[in-house]
Amino acid sequence: MDSVSSKRNKYEIDMCNGSIMDKLVSFSIPLMLSSILQLLFNAVDIIVVGRFTGSQALAAVGSTTALINMFINLFIGISLGTNVLAARFYASGKEREMSETVHTAITFALISGIVMVFVGLFFSKVALGLMDTPEDVIDQSALYMRIYFAGMPFFMLYNYGAAILRAVGDTKRPLFFLIISGMVNAGLNLILIVVFHLGVAGVAIATVIAQMLSCILVLRCLYKTEASYQLRFSSLMLKGSYLKQIFQVGIPAGIQSTVINFSNVLLQSSVNSFGSVAMAGYTAANNIFGFLFASVNSITQACMSFTSQNYGAGKWKRMDKVLQNCILLSIIVSVTLGGGAYIFGPKLLKIYTSDAAVIQCGMEILLYTTVTYFMCGLMDLFPGALRGMGYSAAPMVLSIVGTVGTRIVWIFFVFPKQRSLDILFISYPASWLVTIVLQVICYYFVRRRVKKK
Repeated sequence: MDSVSSKRNKYEIDMCNGSIMDKLVSFSIPLMLSSILQLLFNAVDIIVVGRFTGSQALAAVGSTTALINMFINLFIGISLGTNVLAARFYASGKEREMSETVHTAITFALISGIVMVFVGLFFSKVALGLMDTPEDVIDQSALYMRIYFAGMPFFMLYNYGAAILRAVGDTKRPLFFLIISGMVNAGLNLILIVVFHLGVAGVAIATVIAQMLSCILVLRCLYKTEASYQLRFSSLMLKGSYLKQIFQVGIPAGIQSTVINFSNVLLQSSVNSFGSVAMAGYTAANNIFGFLFASVNSITQACMSFTSQNYGAGKWKRMDKVLQNCILLSIIVSVTLGGGAYIFGPKLLKIYTSDAAVIQCGMEILLYTTVTYFMCGLMDLFPGALRGMGYSAAPMVLSIVGTVGTRIVWIFFVFPKQRSLDILFISYPASWLVTIVLQVICYYFVRRRVKKK
């Protein structure tokens, strides 16, 4: 093996040969750490702005989160389509198709990023107004969003570049890039807010510079490789046939994420009806829940990439083994972390608040969301495997019907008859169970169809 190929293969994982479980773990852990670090760096933003600028600035930054997520979810979903298509071409040795997919995806990322800059500039204040953002923070919230969206091209390019690296099994380098950019972000926060007193603008500027750094690092990585996913800016293109395949997987994934976020907004409204103590308990519990999601979602991403590569290589039996191993790994991780989150719940919730009533509300919520979280992991694995085979529309519809549909029925018909946090949050495991049943049935029929092909 020459030095170039050994260097090239150092970060890649051979998903189509050899043992599966150790490779799934090797793929998932850096991805898990990346997601957790991202959450921690976001928490640093909020802590610094809250401690050194005050509650108005904290409210201004916090009030933009749901809106920013709503705007970018669709594009992040589309990056999953890039991951699936690139993994398939890479495993089947189609170098020209792989290269054209990479250049089409990066071009689309750049164009969508530029479009989002203008969306942020012209629609931030209007959207914040529609969300009834209070008058005393709306100007600061709009300023934060406009600066944040100015960095959207960097954000998009990083995410699509990282999706290409994940497709070949490289989750380690995106983790390194995130550690570097996250540390720069935290350092800039302190300099711009504490030293230069830039407040909300300082947090946004620090975020944009950190995103620019991670974007440069991931593009440099793609540029320097000698493999088929090498990036050349002179070869950037927007080829319709690849874009169509990326969209077929990516757009349903993005829509699913957006609609499920909408069901969480409905749930938040129901929590709000219990008053500020319950709201504070839900906020703290939801933050702990975010770390659980980040950990288990990395296994779903692994399932999708491994399935896609083995689908491209025509290794059907190995594809089934990938799902079986992912189910086992997901249950182990979610039961361990979910059980741990509940057992140590009171201590974890004390990080957020010292109010005993808030901690009690948080524990009521954690009982139904963490102990049963293995069901959520299973619910997401089957759509991950289906997307890996190129089937994305059906799992999207079933996830929306199962998760969102069950929660809407629960919130409007079950919950009003016996109003309590217990009854409200049973909707989580109930919706996960319904969706698992639907997704397993769907997977069975799709897998039969693939076998016949």
